[in-house]
Amino acid sequence: MAKKNEFATDPAWRGRTALVHGGTERSQWMETGEAMFLTSGFTYGSASEAERAFATPIKPEDQRFVYSRFGNPTVAMFEARLAALEGAEACKGTTSGMSAVFAALASQLRVGSRIVSSRALFGSCHYIVTELLPRWGVESVLVDGADLAQWKKALSVKTDVVFLESPSNPMLDLVDIRAVAKLAKKAGAKVVVDNVFATPMLQSPLKLGADIVVYSATKHIDGQGRVLGGAVLGSRAWIDGTLVPFIRHTGPTLSAFNAWVLLKGLETLPLRVAAHSKNALAVAKFLEKAKPVARVLYPGLPSHPQYALARRQMKDGGPLVAFDLAGGKKAAFAFVDALKLIRISNNLGDAKSLICHPATTTHQRLPADEKTRLGISPGSLRLSVGIEDPADLFEDLARGLAAAAKARR
Repeated sequence: MAKKNEFATDPAWRGRTALVHGGTERSQWMETGEAMFLTSGFTYGSASEAERAFATPIKPEDQRFVYSRFGNPTVAMFEARLAALEGAEACKGTTSGMSAVFAALASQLRVGSRIVSSRALFGSCHYIVTELLPRWGVESVLVDGADLAQWKKALSVKTDVVFLESPSNPMLDLVDIRAVAKLAKKAGAKVVVDNVFATPMLQSPLKLGADIVVYSATKHIDGQGRVLGGAVLGSRAWIDGTLVPFIRHTGPTLSAFNAWVLLKGLETLPLRVAAHSKNALAVAKFLEKAKPVARVLYPGLPSHPQYALARRQMKDGGPLVAFDLAGGKKAAFAFVDALKLIRISNNLGDAKSLICHPATTTHQRLPADEKTRLGISPGSLRLSVGIEDPADLFEDLARGLAAAAKARR
């Protein structure tokens, strides 16, 4: 049978080793590749054994898998491995990145609660904070993430949750996580950080003072556009006491198949993120010198308005580049339509380079004045840089730039 405690990861292992071996649980067949447990339920040797498995509180010796909505061996391997990478006590997998965000927030908010959030958010996150939560009697306050004075004012009264993205989707705004976490602690708030754009390889929010980290594992953790998945990480007490009951009874459960795919993605995550980031920096430098590019936003460039902060809290500039084209929507559409290698998609974090026009896709629902406030113009584009040969990317970008210049005439 499987060895006991194999879900544990040797603390002496370094990051890349833990991503290959961490959390592995082998069946009685002692397979080299992680097993995929495609099962909805589990059986018991006796009625009393089933009774003990459902007891509250449950004794440690009676803990076991009882239903895959509650837990599954393959999913548990993914959770253990990602927790080891993040440096978190515990992790819970979810069906998607948005279910991770929603579960992390909704599990700890109720009528009369207060959430303070950075204004620069992914479109669906913006919807949850500004429209969905207020329906349930939650007070939602938005601040400009880069303005610590606004954070200080908003957190001068008791708050339950702070939520932020850094870098943000789509314009790569940064938030000083350490400074905001200190303010949040004084206000009694738990800090939830969406770390998707930085990935766990480039930024460690928990080490900067955050309490909870969320991921869309659909992005770089999978990295090849195959499956949906999400993850929430934090202390063991918070995961087990607050998050798990919410997920267990509402059902945003990560499937065993998707967890298995994500496990394999974690094995190569360091190699891919390094290649993504190297290419992204080269692309950002290429675009900075190009016409009709009006502005390039990339945390790894000295021209980024928060470059100093990026160097303090990120290990590299990351896989995403945002830029504005002079000529607005007409030029942006001409640019995108001329591309042959880079594909049009609202997804990101893929081995393939992907581009989108946020104003008409991911952030289409936002009012025009809110888009302007977030720096999303009709000429804004978000480029998720893949791991292709950079020379081929430059050639494709040049093709798009020529079309954009022509569209302006």
